[in-house]
Amino acid sequence: MVRRDAEFLGFGSGRAQILAAARIELSGRLPSTDLPLNEQSSPTGVDSARAWLIVLAAFLSTTTAFFVTYSFTTFLTAMGEEFDTGKGSTALLFSLTIFFLFVLGLPAGRASDRWGPRPVVLVGAFVLVAGLLLTSVVPRIELGYLTYGLGIGFGVACCYVPVVSQVTGWFERRRAVALGVAVSGIGVGTILGPPVTQALIDSLGWRPTYRVLAAIAAVGFLSAAALIRPAPAIANAPRLDLKELLSNPVFRAMYLAGFMMTIGLFVPFVFLKPYAQDHGISAGTAATLVSVLGLGSLGGRLILGMFAGRLGILRLYRLCFSVLAASFVIWLFAGSSFAALAAFAFLLGTAYGGYVALSPVAAAELFGLTGLGAVLGALYTAGGFGGLIGPPIAGWLRDATNSYTAAIVMAMFFGYCGTLALRRALRLADTAVG
Repeated sequence: MVRRDAEFLGFGSGRAQILAAARIELSGRLPSTDLPLNEQSSPTGVDSARAWLIVLAAFLSTTTAFFVTYSFTTFLTAMGEEFDTGKGSTALLFSLTIFFLFVLGLPAGRASDRWGPRPVVLVGAFVLVAGLLLTSVVPRIELGYLTYGLGIGFGVACCYVPVVSQVTGWFERRRAVALGVAVSGIGVGTILGPPVTQALIDSLGWRPTYRVLAAIAAVGFLSAAALIRPAPAIANAPRLDLKELLSNPVFRAMYLAGFMMTIGLFVPFVFLKPYAQDHGISAGTAATLVSVLGLGSLGGRLILGMFAGRLGILRLYRLCFSVLAASFVIWLFAGSSFAALAAFAFLLGTAYGGYVALSPVAAAELFGLTGLGAVLGALYTAGGFGGLIGPPIAGWLRDATNSYTAAIVMAMFFGYCGTLALRRALRLADTAVG
């Protein structure tokens, strides 16, 4: 049932090469058009200077998207006070954003395949900018669920998946390096977003700050749209049968692992800053904790691949899950120590960055390159459901107990459940090989 090809994608000088062409033959036979990369003719422009402009477009788009998305923690307290809502109800704004971001990634990718990435990015940019502007004037938080949750989630989905997916088609020899640079914008946006928005909120207030973010987003996404080009087409590319994929026990176990892990993952993105403030740390200093998380994320994306040759992709991927779950122990006992909170943020960010960077390669190892975009889009919906559930539950636990302890334990518990589910998925894959 399982066939493994000796097809490698290099990480470049000083980086271990990664096996990325294992395929599970879901239909029981291999389509005749599914040729190894070295048997296909290289499309014009692949690995060229123009290809690196596509990487720049993806970097600008991911930086802008997650600058906006992960700055939400700085708005939590101010919005909750004005709308007189608890932390659970306010955190639902972020959770809806994450939900729509992940769930709409698959249709956004398909729209990009049909009409090209630029129209999809322009539509996403318009919706996201409109969502920020409308959020700056909403009189009730219920309207914010629509303007912010749906608006930002829809916009980021259109400006992330279609742009990043183009990078793969523009590269062969340096594909993994190019992907690493493209998605490193997530870490850069996470580093810059919270301190910048906190300074703006302190000087302008939260409503005007959303209007400033709208202007920043317009510039970033329009710049990315100007640079993006469709990847050179691969003739007669085979289509993946999603029904067969969904019936695969390895895929189902992987989906459960992603769902469980992301329930806990997004809790600190929302609550780490208010936790620090509740423990006597100033708002400006507390906001830097999310930036430290972003710094760890950036390092995880760029560095962990160096160890793939020694540990193996799937073993390193499982390690990222384990470290992510274990890092919550530091938060649980950190108290008012900024150093401990920073250590937690950096460790969590490193594991999170490794998880994001290794997910496409791990999926390729388990399911093959054919239809990999559809596989990833389907797997990413698990993160949408996990992100929808985790932060509101954590907020409601905080409101009910007047403490973050129960929320942190909840996040840690689901993180470990995700690790166990991933181990099961890998055991099932090993059994299939055998």
